[in-house]
Amino acid sequence: MGSHRRLAPSGFDRGSTAAVGLLSVAAAVLGAVPAIAAPHEDRRAEVDRLYTEAERATEAYNKADARTEALRKEVGAAQDSIARQQQRVNTMRDALGSLAGAQYRSGGIDPALALLLSADPDDYLDRASVLDRVTTRQAGELRELQRAVRDLSQDRAEAARKLAELEKGRKAVAAHKKTVEGKLAKARKLLNALPDEDRADRARASRSGRADLTAPTGAGAPASGRAAAALAAARSALGKPYIWGANGPSGFDCSGLTQWSYAQAGVGLPRTSQAQSGTGRRVSLAEARPGDLVAYRDDASHIGMYAGNGQVIHAPRPGAPVRYDPVGMMPISSINRV
Repeated sequence: MGSHRRLAPSGFDRGSTAAVGLLSVAAAVLGAVPAIAAPHEDRRAEVDRLYTEAERATEAYNKADARTEALRKEVGAAQDSIARQQQRVNTMRDALGSLAGAQYRSGGIDPALALLLSADPDDYLDRASVLDRVTTRQAGELRELQRAVRDLSQDRAEAARKLAELEKGRKAVAAHKKTVEGKLAKARKLLNALPDEDRADRARASRSGRADLTAPTGAGAPASGRAAAALAAARSALGKPYIWGANGPSGFDCSGLTQWSYAQAGVGLPRTSQAQSGTGRRVSLAEARPGDLVAYRDDASHIGMYAGNGQVIHAPRPGAPVRYDPVGMMPISSINRV
């Protein structure tokens, strides 16, 4: 039985093994580069996602806040109306009480005996006729009082329902506010965790859209005088900070800017971007004129104002001031002419 010896690797084999080893190391190193960079990319994407979600929550907050404010006014008006109705009911009750007492005092004697005792039968007949008319009047006022009491009860029930809805709205506002603040705080934390260079790149990107805060050239003519006035107001807000839930004049969120701008033109817009996206007449991008409202994303959770020359003025996000950006910066859901 022959013996088998393990052959020592030749120089070529040793070189091949070393080369394979180096290639494996190189591949491992090259493969590790994306792994190092990925967390930064993931953080940037997460920051953008959180800002988008915060903006949607901000619009939900605006909607709840606007509804709560409207309910607060309705409840106040209802309470004033109820107070007036209660006073009217009290006055009617007092009048009926006085009338009933007078009738009792005048008609307490049996009519036949009153006729016998009367020195003037004609005078008795006149007084009896008056008592009949008083009774008819009292019956009518009693029915009116009953209607007033019924209306008052219904109005009180409606006011109670609105008060309950108001309290529900207040809780919704508080919940949306907590959501916005939580997402913004998380976004800031992630942003601060990025390397200095990444944060500087993001800041440069935020500033790049400002175009020195000057109006774009070749903007075209607004479709109306109110659109021109609104656009002028929006331009006056360039450089103002983004403040969530704010509608000017010192800071704005996206729908707050467009609402405030059109308010300066004497036009009332709803508070939220979703509601604003249904205002006026819808036009295509090719038909867009300065002053038109441009809503973004499928849920219309962001909105800006077309400034012409393919640009919009908008309040982008926390840390980015009111500025110009390309109209196609994100998917457009609608363009509306107010």
